[in-house]
Amino acid sequence: MPQKNPVSWACLISGYTQNGMPDEACNLFKALICSGLFPSHYAIGSALRACQERGPISLKLGMQIHCLILKSPYASDVVVSNVLMSMYSSCSCSIDDARRVFDEIEIKNSVSWNSIISVNCHNGDAVSAFDLFSRMQREATEFTSKPSEYTFCSLVTAANSLVDCGLALLEQMLTRIQKSGFLHDLYVGSALVSGFARYGLIDCAKMIFEQMYDRNAVTMNGLMVGLVRQHQGEEAASIFKEMKDLVHKNAESYVVLLNAFTEFSNLKEGKRKGQEVHAYLIRSALVDTKIIIGNALVNMYAKCGDIDNAWSIFRLMPGKDIVSWNSMISGLDHNERFEEAVSCFCTMRRNGMVPSNFSVISTLSSCASLCWIMLGRQIHSEGIKWGLDLDVSVSNALLTLYAETNYINECRKVFFLMPEYDQVSWNCFIGALATSEASVSQAIKYFMEMIQTGWRLNRVTFINIFTAVSSLSSLELGRQIHALILKYSVADDNAIENALLAFYGKCEQMEDCEIIFSRMAERRDEVSWNSMISGYIHNGVLHKAMDLVWHMMRRGQRLDGFTLATVLSACASVATLERGMEVHGCAIRACLESDVVVGSALVDMYAKCGKIDYASRFFELMPVRNIYSWNSMISGYARHGHGQKALELFTQMKHHGQSPDHVTFVGVLSACSHVGLLHEGFQHFKSMDEVYGLAPRIEHFSCMVDLLGRAGDVNKIEEFIKTMPMDPNVLMWRTVLGACCRANGRNTELGRRAAMMLIELEPQNAVNYVLLSNMHAAGGKWEDMAEARSAMRKAAVKKEAGCSWVNMKDGVHVFVAGDQTHPEKQIIYEKLKELMNKMRDAGYVPETKYVLYDLDPENKEELLSYHSEKLAVAFVLTRKSELPIRIMKNLRVCGDCHTAFKYISKIVNRCIVLRDSNRFHHFDGGICSCGDYW
Repeated sequence: MPQKNPVSWACLISGYTQNGMPDEACNLFKALICSGLFPSHYAIGSALRACQERGPISLKLGMQIHCLILKSPYASDVVVSNVLMSMYSSCSCSIDDARRVFDEIEIKNSVSWNSIISVNCHNGDAVSAFDLFSRMQREATEFTSKPSEYTFCSLVTAANSLVDCGLALLEQMLTRIQKSGFLHDLYVGSALVSGFARYGLIDCAKMIFEQMYDRNAVTMNGLMVGLVRQHQGEEAASIFKEMKDLVHKNAESYVVLLNAFTEFSNLKEGKRKGQEVHAYLIRSALVDTKIIIGNALVNMYAKCGDIDNAWSIFRLMPGKDIVSWNSMISGLDHNERFEEAVSCFCTMRRNGMVPSNFSVISTLSSCASLCWIMLGRQIHSEGIKWGLDLDVSVSNALLTLYAETNYINECRKVFFLMPEYDQVSWNCFIGALATSEASVSQAIKYFMEMIQTGWRLNRVTFINIFTAVSSLSSLELGRQIHALILKYSVADDNAIENALLAFYGKCEQMEDCEIIFSRMAERRDEVSWNSMISGYIHNGVLHKAMDLVWHMMRRGQRLDGFTLATVLSACASVATLERGMEVHGCAIRACLESDVVVGSALVDMYAKCGKIDYASRFFELMPVRNIYSWNSMISGYARHGHGQKALELFTQMKHHGQSPDHVTFVGVLSACSHVGLLHEGFQHFKSMDEVYGLAPRIEHFSCMVDLLGRAGDVNKIEEFIKTMPMDPNVLMWRTVLGACCRANGRNTELGRRAAMMLIELEPQNAVNYVLLSNMHAAGGKWEDMAEARSAMRKAAVKKEAGCSWVNMKDGVHVFVAGDQTHPEKQIIYEKLKELMNKMRDAGYVPETKYVLYDLDPENKEELLSYHSEKLAVAFVLTRKSELPIRIMKNLRVCGDCHTAFKYISKIVNRCIVLRDSNRFHHFDGGICSCGDYW
């Protein structure tokens, strides 16, 4: 053109802007200014829109154009001012410039108001947007300042971003929109559907959706997103099916649909539907062209439990963005493929991708599950460099990592350095403190602080704090927290009810447990039943625990390994063989006999109930063994006096590649002690540290003291104690005193010192006084014995009465020395007299040295003949049976009764199994399994 006027320039600048060529538009506007012509308001408007398209890099040019406008006649032009506001909205990080332009407009039209409201909404200042909307309505006239569909779209979007009052504003906006007649508008209706669906008001969202004249993919997607967030995956898929031929679907529609399948109540059905959509996407060639579809497929398969398919899709994706990596890492973590999740994160870093908070959170979760604290710390350090440690969710993941790996101090540091907290932060921190024995009281302190700072408590908070309160067995505090649970209306939550059952059971409040359990009705799960059973067992009510097991079976309730192992442990603790065998039958019917946990509990039960042959046979038949299986069998052999078998099994355990732990060595050293293997015992004791890197604990030192005492080397005990790296505790001093008792009064000085330490540590424990008294009596020091008994009376403590009991078909029969309370006492004493005569004829001579009183020999013999275990065996022999006789005693069997039982086993030709407080004795044919070394 030989000549160009302002219109020519304006047309070309406008053309560049409208055709997506903002750089050319800005350069041409600069050329227009250089040509000496003054631009028209159309050219200025187009140039400002080009700046708006280019974003922050054009802020300087936009401000220069603004200066030009102020010098021109267009300074008060409302159209130019509206475009200026939009330019500042896109180019500047502050809305102040846009607001200043708005305030300078003398006569504002709807576009002006819409622009400034949109600017505020776009910058996240929803409060100012609604203030402006209120002002707009106050200043409105019939022809100006009337809100349009664009106004309502912006305000609905802004309402969705408000947490506290967003829903209330959204409901007010719905009324205003209905009044204005824009409810049927495509864009306003779509925004409302998305907003109400986001808040979970699905019925309201559907109502608006159905009233709309036109709908598009955005409308459908908004409703589906809301349904997916409310875990109504089937309903979302149904909406898609209804609308698929009525609207033009976009890639986001398939993304939302794939997400809906992960919220199906039946994930297998969700996966099947997802595979159908996957096949369609392959046929439509959408899989390889849209990264968001590939990401959605990875997410769908991962959340439906098919992580292998998710990995195949991820691997074959031609392009991957940060969302792709996040989805894959999260999927691997969700499916417990923790090592692969960490490996995927490392691969992402090697590919040069900068991690987002989502990938860091999932990787930290995997590190926590693997207890990989070193790698977790490295990621923590990297997170600080990337600035992700300021993200509250990343900090929460760090809290979980340090809590799971028991690094409580690091947990504290992370919590105190967090710039802001959310509910999860408090729950993670309180949970970490509650599970650490040393920090339980701190958990309660921060729980109180959480309440005082105004945070709302939820089910996780209550479950965590009950862990702490249960550890302290603080009934009063627990009841107060229970009252809070009622106040917050979460008492019907299954997990909270289970926590209450565990707490009240531990606090010996089984009546409260029974009330809660009865109210649970259909909400009971395996944890509920197990908590009740554990509570009964903890409170010594074994029959009710067993009744509950039978009730579970009658109801068809599934018995799990934990239930059976718990009941078997209780049967073992009170040596109820019959009950234990019944539970074994339950395990067989539940197909759990081969479960390693149940198997280990069965080995332990049979060993503790005196059936070491059953324990050994079952152990040999176990398809899989863990450390508990080996430990139970080794300890069982040791307890039954089969020291050599225990040591042979220990060797076999090492050959099988199972490394011993501290419990293993307690069993091994006990085995050496029970059979007098002094040299071997010290060899195994030394190997703990030298070979296996296990620092001996106080219980191992006690085993060695017991070994020395049984071997008669009482004088070496004091030297050995001096080599200990820790101070002796109650267990150690009691072992020392017991060794001095067995030494017939030798080294009473060491025994006295041990007794003094015990009485200082446990002044109310009668066992300490009894052991001291017995030591003096064994050495014939009757005055010292009387002094010990006198000290016991002054301390007002009572000695536990020695008793023996037997399990018969008609119940448990308990006997004490000289018992006169049994209904069959006459028959029992006649049988005992008969036995005593036969024993004397066979050569039995009462060992009166075991009567720890200064009495005449005749009186001593009479006392010995009426010991509780002799009465128990006489009672069993009054019944006709050829089965082995099983007797339990709460104290250590005396030497005279031990000798008597050897004679009785030979006279009546029956095996007698006696379990005392220390070990088992198997008497058969006049011989004891202990070899008289006990």
